[in-house]
Amino acid sequence: MPKMKTRSAVAKRFRVTGSGKVRYKKQGLRHILTKKSSKRKGNLRATGILSDVEAKRVKGMLPYA
Repeated sequence: MPKMKTRSAVAKRFRVTGSGKVRYKKQGLRHILTKKSSKRKGNLRATGILSDVEAKRVKGMLPYA
């Protein structure tokens, strides 16, 4: 049986942790940063964890995750 193909776009945006959760980088930290508070920018720097429903969908596009 041939190898399964990975969705490249999904592989670039998400990573699966050892416990099976899906991590992603939060959006909103690229430009127009002067009006955003330090607290808000700090919170955006941390990685987010997808909900179980969304994680299931993403894992379907990452066949070996």
